[in-house]
Amino acid sequence: MIRKIMSSLLLCTYAAVATAQSSEIPLDAAVRTGKLKNGFTYYIRHNATPKNRAQFYLVNKVGSVLENDDQLGLAHFVEHMTFNGSRNFPKNTMMNYLQTAGVRFGADVNAYTGYDETVYQLPLPTDSKELVDKGLQIVHDWAQSATLDPVEIDKERGVILEEKRLGKGASDRLQQQYYPLLFNHSRYAARNPIGTDAILKSFKPAIIKQFYHDWYRPDLQALIIVGDIDAAAMEKKVKALFDDLKNPVAKKKRVAYAIPLTGKNQFIALTDKETTSTTAEIVIKHKAPVMSTTADYKGLLTRQLFNSMIASRFAELSRQPDPDYLSANSGIRDFLGGLDTYRATVVVKPGELKKGFMAMWYETERLRALGFSADELDRAKQNLKEQMENIYREKDKNPSGNYVQEYLSHFLKNEAAPGIEGEYKLMNRYLPLIQLDDMNTLIGSYLKDNNRDMIITAPADAQKDLPNQAEMERWIAEVRSMPVQAFSVQKLSSALLAAEPVAGKVVTEVTDSKEGITTLTLSNGVKIIIKPTTFKNNQIIFRGFSPGGTSLYEDKDYPSAANAASIIAAAGVGNLNATELDRFVADKELEVRPYIAERFQGITGGSSVKDFEVAMSLVYAYLTQPQKDSSLYKTMMERSRARYDKRANDPGSVFNDTVSAVLGNKNIRRTGPSIKKLDMVNLDRAYQIYKERFSNAGNMTFVFTGSIDIAAAKPVFEKYLGSLPRTPIADKARDLDIDIPAGSISKTVYKGREAKASVLLVYSGKYDYNDRNNILFDALRETLNIRLLETLREQESGVYSPRVELSTTQYPKGRFSLTIQFGCAPANVDKLIATAKAEVTALANNGPRPEIIRKWQAEWVRQRELDVNENAWWLSYLVEKLQSGGKLDGYANDLIIVKETTPAAIQDIAHQQLLNGNLIKMILVPEQ
Repeated sequence: MIRKIMSSLLLCTYAAVATAQSSEIPLDAAVRTGKLKNGFTYYIRHNATPKNRAQFYLVNKVGSVLENDDQLGLAHFVEHMTFNGSRNFPKNTMMNYLQTAGVRFGADVNAYTGYDETVYQLPLPTDSKELVDKGLQIVHDWAQSATLDPVEIDKERGVILEEKRLGKGASDRLQQQYYPLLFNHSRYAARNPIGTDAILKSFKPAIIKQFYHDWYRPDLQALIIVGDIDAAAMEKKVKALFDDLKNPVAKKKRVAYAIPLTGKNQFIALTDKETTSTTAEIVIKHKAPVMSTTADYKGLLTRQLFNSMIASRFAELSRQPDPDYLSANSGIRDFLGGLDTYRATVVVKPGELKKGFMAMWYETERLRALGFSADELDRAKQNLKEQMENIYREKDKNPSGNYVQEYLSHFLKNEAAPGIEGEYKLMNRYLPLIQLDDMNTLIGSYLKDNNRDMIITAPADAQKDLPNQAEMERWIAEVRSMPVQAFSVQKLSSALLAAEPVAGKVVTEVTDSKEGITTLTLSNGVKIIIKPTTFKNNQIIFRGFSPGGTSLYEDKDYPSAANAASIIAAAGVGNLNATELDRFVADKELEVRPYIAERFQGITGGSSVKDFEVAMSLVYAYLTQPQKDSSLYKTMMERSRARYDKRANDPGSVFNDTVSAVLGNKNIRRTGPSIKKLDMVNLDRAYQIYKERFSNAGNMTFVFTGSIDIAAAKPVFEKYLGSLPRTPIADKARDLDIDIPAGSISKTVYKGREAKASVLLVYSGKYDYNDRNNILFDALRETLNIRLLETLREQESGVYSPRVELSTTQYPKGRFSLTIQFGCAPANVDKLIATAKAEVTALANNGPRPEIIRKWQAEWVRQRELDVNENAWWLSYLVEKLQSGGKLDGYANDLIIVKETTPAAIQDIAHQQLLNGNLIKMILVPEQ
């Protein structure tokens, strides 16, 4: 006993000394940083992942909170305008230049505006000096040389109003009502970045120019460059180019606005007829901790452990029979205005708000009374340590974007950015020091009885059941008066597998040295395709599949078949129930998931090198030792039933379900989710179908890619894949003959109260599926996408972001569908549809402009350069080729096809496919 007490005293003393010796965390030594005489800050770091690429970010400590009352929405408007003309790139020549260089609008070059910052991102290839120099000039122009042409301003008004329109709906209406309360009626409550319709429609150009002049200045700006560059040479360029940025003579003070803590508790209960569920949320506001010293880092680790442990508790509770709510969670969350929060949220069953809320809040009171157990803390620390070690193993393959985010927070929030090496050392030093007393101190500081907001949102028909503030306070008091029991953590009672599998053998091994692919065949017929790569140090991903899927079952069994994999996998596997399985994998870097799709069933996942054998043992368990849990199944069905109960309230869901029904000819396999379909699911039938689908491994093919050692993996394959059962039955998927209907079809859905419309145009038909046509069709898709941006957005100012998507299939038959989607004002629906259809017709009759083809070619080449260095791309590519019967080296010819693509070839495929008379027009407009 004395020894234990002395150990505790020594540990406490050590922790106290460590805290007392807290010091500033130094900035990552690998980044070059500095501040020019004008106050402009820069961060420059060499990083070779991805190769020949760099991220350029312009970060401004400028957001909507700085707007005057006559400037609401103009911080965001400025962000748009910087793309619409600058000193060195007038009109739209900036985007034209970038697209020609292979940089895509939206997917690559982009920006966002928040309450406190505006951030521009420009990813560029670095194998072209001209492009890098132009990129720097673009960022320089963003910083202070936007022209803000009145003509362009007027054109952009419509675009931004359409962006604002897209966000309208039940969620937006409710937020507008509870945000003032949540933001304590501070300046943030009246500074939504999107602005107000009145100001966006009518502000004078001089007003936005004044905002730009006042706030886009070097002492509030930073340039972050991370990528495959010469950092020293880049630093010289940055100093030379950005030194001429000027601060205003009469410089406005950049006030650090904050949300004040009032000490008051607040309450609001709201309803909306388009809301689909009742949600209660408790938000306890707290002054946000800083993160600049080693002691701060220990605090950060403590909060991460807290969130991990409370998340584990709620996950375990969610699997209990007949839980009192549909879903619940809590944790310490980031906020804004100098605050963070403890948030506890519950989605309740219809008519059971009090019951659900009290069950959720009981977990907060249990924390307040008893804290966490030593076992929970030990597990959480081990899990966090494992996560950090996996990141550390990839330190030389860390994507540039991750570093950018570190430096962005360093500039905006003065958060420490020690880099992976530095953080790994800090973790190893401070994680062992965190004790239950630290957790209890944290709980005491966040779980307060003041600065607490209570927010309830519900469907309109639940109004009569909603409490007032006094009632909700009584619920909290009632929970606090309940007897509190320690949280019981289920321990592992057995191993995953009852017995070791009887290993099979590798019977053939063929290596394609040119493609770096090895093919193994096991004694039970399992085929394994392996492509080792060096893109990551510690990542192996895989997918196994065999033909059949839900296509083999009658319509009456379809709901059971479609849900079988998720139902059975949720029950646990082997000797472990769901909770035990969670604990089993918690400290491991792996994921394994079975699936049953329409034409294939299989299993997919990934792991670290260390956990690879465990991942394969899970594959074996899922395919041979599935479980079924009737109580968990009942809970899953009840949750889904409650989720679908008010689905018809939501205009978007009603529209999507109508689209699915029309495109799928109302076939049960294509219609949206419903209680009727849910009632057709049967646990025993789902279990039977699951076992049937995975009964024959002799028909399975597995694809592995990543940091896999073939010699080391072979005995693992033999043990866990070679032991899978084999039967003489070789299933093939059947043709369900469910095609998008031919001809001209038009359907309008009247749903919702906002003045917003959604449009979907679907072209479809037969299709000769091959590599050349697939590439040409992709060119057609992107050509049309570029043209619709030019017409619907830039010329007519009628939409924010039109989208063109393409789907092609080879089996069961060659088919295509090309969809055009956009949102707009209801009054503009017919006009914009006419414009979109005219663009399709023009493409089919005249072909695209040559410069648009050049843009697509550049984009395709630049994207493929990135793709072929990603394990996920290779996995997807190899699986697609194996399932379609294509050649595994077919990708080598793609570049030839791309370079040979001409406007005439695009016109030809457009004429063949898009003028066949098959067009479905779907429109969502408000209720009349």
